[in-house]
Amino acid sequence: MDELFGRDEERGRLTAALDEARRGMSGVLVLRGGPGSGKSTLLDHLQAGAAADFEIVRFDAVESEAELGFAALHQLLRPHLSQLPKLPDPQRAALGQVFGLEERTSPPDRFLVALASLGLLDARADDRPLLCLVDDAHWLDEESAAVLAFVARRLHADAITMVFAARNHPDRVDHLAGLPELAVTGLDTDAAGRLLESAVPGALDPGVRDRVVASTGGNPLALIEAARELRADQLSGVSPLS
Repeated sequence: MDELFGRDEERGRLTAALDEARRGMSGVLVLRGGPGSGKSTLLDHLQAGAAADFEIVRFDAVESEAELGFAALHQLLRPHLSQLPKLPDPQRAALGQVFGLEERTSPPDRFLVALASLGLLDARADDRPLLCLVDDAHWLDEESAAVLAFVARRLHADAITMVFAARNHPDRVDHLAGLPELAVTGLDTDAAGRLLESAVPGALDPGVRDRVVASTGGNPLALIEAARELRADQLSGVSPLS
């Protein structure tokens, strides 16, 4: 869907975070919500146009790599390795160990890796503002989550915006806790109805619309799935809903 329904507050907060980076000050925001609440769609909105003047780095953390140390950090920083020579030697060596560029005789110093990550992103933002988008951040591996949270907390006079999208995950340490956060919940009745109408190719009975909106709690993904799965005669009110 190209249009964002009922997300004025979320777009306002994201625009403010981008504007901070445009002024040379950092912007950080954690979008927190359940499955299908629209977090990824908000990241898509930023990537597709709102941040057209930014260099954009985006990756999705995946559950299968949650136990691989520094796996997510590798995805984020790999496009910026050309900036490694700008880092102090200890930081460059620590990050080089993470990327397999330096011989590893002991585990890399996580503090030096974090400092190097901050320096690498800062160097990359010298030419134009940098936007880092991290989707499904609840699946970040432990090492990457700690480093990225460290970076987010220490951004200050940097033309960098970081946006994380995450679910609450009680079984994992939440390294993003304490960062600026915005809850992404179900859409209100009006916005949910408009989203459902936009997803239905044919006629939509008002009573059916209201029942689907109520049953999904305004969850955007559930609304779109309902529009796809219900038959045309059910959506038009000719046949009853199951």
